[in-house]
Amino acid sequence: MYDMIIIGAGPAGISAGIYAVSRGKKALILEKNEVGGLIGKVSTVTHYVGVSQGETGYIFAEKLKTQAENAGVEIRKEDVIEVELKGEIKKIRTTNQEYQAKKVILANGMSPRMLNIEGEKQLTGKGMRMNAAKDAAKYQGKNVYVIGGADGAVKEALYLAKYAAQVTIIHFEEKLGCIAEFKEKVVKTPNIKVRLNTRLHGVYGVERVESLELSDEKTGAIETIAAPGCGIFVYAGTIPNTHLYTELSLENGFIPVDENMETEITGVYAVGDIRVKNIRQVSTAVADGTIAAIHAAM
Repeated sequence: MYDMIIIGAGPAGISAGIYAVSRGKKALILEKNEVGGLIGKVSTVTHYVGVSQGETGYIFAEKLKTQAENAGVEIRKEDVIEVELKGEIKKIRTTNQEYQAKKVILANGMSPRMLNIEGEKQLTGKGMRMNAAKDAAKYQGKNVYVIGGADGAVKEALYLAKYAAQVTIIHFEEKLGCIAEFKEKVVKTPNIKVRLNTRLHGVYGVERVESLELSDEKTGAIETIAAPGCGIFVYAGTIPNTHLYTELSLENGFIPVDENMETEITGVYAVGDIRVKNIRQVSTAVADGTIAAIHAAM
């Protein structure tokens, strides 16, 4: 039995855990992957107060883990498969066992969206859907393609440009959707080119990506590009990890909360990217976790 169980160990979940134990509560964080969530996989963490210049997502995630453990937060690497959120005592079942708590904070964020195109599943990890932070050096002097035009995609393209001979950003809209700072950097980076009104239509190869198809959003024309040994890095959005929470009403897959981050079920909170909100940044996730834990501890 715990005072609070937090599902997810991204910035929101870690923040909630630290504030929970600071209020004298027995808190457990359950995380099926690694501490840090999606932010732990980015090449660099930007625009967050206090980070070092050029700090990688991996280092940032390690700091989160160390701070939580030093604060006395218990973190277990387990996959949550079922929840019972209604009632005074909440039940959280993992592949290993069942946990109970008086309060639950849902902080398990988002997962990368699949493109659902030809060759994606077969070639994932073989040149397709690579991780810039981990795999950039493997593409030294090679051609890479970045799928997406929002902040995350363009930031990773800028990082990849330090290694690759040529980086091509493929975005289906008429202009990039990133902040002005990143747009200016793209213009000043000679080995980045941008292809707008374009989608990745398919990828082909056996043991690795050998070619790809691009489709023109305006004409529908399909172009085949021979690109043996290239890397394709996909940043085509995310989807909320809310499939377990059938007891809650959702809005477009996200969880509505009040100003205290509490859901329609008493004692159940949702924080970070998983909740209904307009801005999804590390800073807003940390704030969400802080608010939820302090309110839940009262």
